[in-house]
Amino acid sequence: MKHERPRIELSGQPLSFAEMVRIGSGKVALSASATGMARVEIARGIVEDAINAGMPVYGATTGVGAMKDVEWSPEDLDAFNLGLVRAHHFGTGTPFSSSVVRNAMAIRINTALTGQVGCTPELVDAYMRMLEADIIPVVRRTGSIGCADIGLMGQIGAVLTGVGEAVHRGKRMQAADAFAAAGMKPFTMAPRDSLASLSVNAVSFAAAADATRNAAASIRVLLASGMMASGALGASRDPWLSVRHVGTSREALIGSWLCNASDAWDWPVKTHVQDPLSLRMIAQVFGAVIENLLTTGHKILAATGRSDDNPVVVEGRVMTSGGSLPLDVTILLESAALCMAHAARNAFNRCVLLGNGQRRDLPVNLVPPGRIATGFGPIIKLAGEIFSRVLSMSNPVSAQSLVVAAGLEDEAAFLPLVIERFERQMRALMRLAALEALLSAQAVDILGDKPKGVGGMLYDVVRKHADFYSVDRPLSAEVEAIEEELGSGAFMSKLIEEVPIASFDDFFALGSLERIEQRLTQEPVAI
Repeated sequence: MKHERPRIELSGQPLSFAEMVRIGSGKVALSASATGMARVEIARGIVEDAINAGMPVYGATTGVGAMKDVEWSPEDLDAFNLGLVRAHHFGTGTPFSSSVVRNAMAIRINTALTGQVGCTPELVDAYMRMLEADIIPVVRRTGSIGCADIGLMGQIGAVLTGVGEAVHRGKRMQAADAFAAAGMKPFTMAPRDSLASLSVNAVSFAAAADATRNAAASIRVLLASGMMASGALGASRDPWLSVRHVGTSREALIGSWLCNASDAWDWPVKTHVQDPLSLRMIAQVFGAVIENLLTTGHKILAATGRSDDNPVVVEGRVMTSGGSLPLDVTILLESAALCMAHAARNAFNRCVLLGNGQRRDLPVNLVPPGRIATGFGPIIKLAGEIFSRVLSMSNPVSAQSLVVAAGLEDEAAFLPLVIERFERQMRALMRLAALEALLSAQAVDILGDKPKGVGGMLYDVVRKHADFYSVDRPLSAEVEAIEEELGSGAFMSKLIEEVPIASFDDFFALGSLERIEQRLTQEPVAI
């Protein structure tokens, strides 16, 4: 008996992070709501009425960009629509993951179900059939200035017509071969279907959702390593207690988490009247970061349920639109990148404190007493390089000037570039968390501390991959192994189970797919 996959119904309403994780996994089937498909049919009727009345419809009966004033005869339309998507298969570079492409296709279906696009119902069905058959286009990631992902979505549209490359059941092959293996035929584009297949930001929104969720996970781990370093340095917990009374709601949330996460640890006795700000202001730094990430996440989700096409169908007419500029999402992501630089600086400063011999009589470079070694002094330079790397990618790029298409297209958001830089920041932050945890583990061993709870979890990960440092040795592979485990869905699930930040963890659907599926059966948490 064939096992039926769980199903998600798309309706034109914004998607959630949990839904996108499940869609991206390829382990759920999709369906379109009847009301959504009814809206698609109504909008299509309006487009066809306009075409039959002889009205020029941008990208359906006319050319695009600088060729907007070129009108095609009915006999030319088939060739034009086929050529349009194939001409926009110009992306290059490393492909997006199949999970991002699945979500991009789902977002394109979902925004079509708003009834404001004017594509045919058959185009929606074609996307659905490709996902059901596990034909996932290979979408190379360089090819969009962030004003409709024409060079990215064009790769999906081209595969629909039988050219380009796709991944079918885990194997990369030519699109024609993928269709043949699935027993399917390529799709024939009708007027308006071609432009609807490429002139939206669905790939960027899917990639932005993935990057922001990864950022949320990185921040959760970095917050945990910051708590562990604070314990190793003998920081006072009073600022974490006080912020629950005098801080913003997000700062209070972080302060409460820090207190709860450190309660199981027999916290070292401290005598400092004032700790360095990198210890005292963890709640302020991370409170601002999660506030930004939540705001950014909400904005990205909203984009998954609105049409950013040009033209659009509204008020019974086909109208030109400027909705293909995703500046709202872009600017928030750029501010998120700046937040990541603050988080990285906060962690780097603690790494310096751990190695400079100024706290709790810790030895310089964390070299155990009586040992002849250089210790962790050199690797703290790696922490500095990582901070500089994160900072260098926080400068905004969305406002730089660019004019294309004979001067008609003179606005752009560069959203894919912003996302790519943001992704690189996330990878760097997870490595910085691994370094902070490694240094903290060395410090607590020198001092004879016994971290419990979250601190104990991090300590166990470090000691699984790196022994106590007493003789100089290579550290590269050890740092990478710690980073990999801290970044795993399994570790995140354990961290959340130990001390959750429910409103944050559940919104971003953090942890393993199994945890996400389990949470779906429980009551939602207000944000």
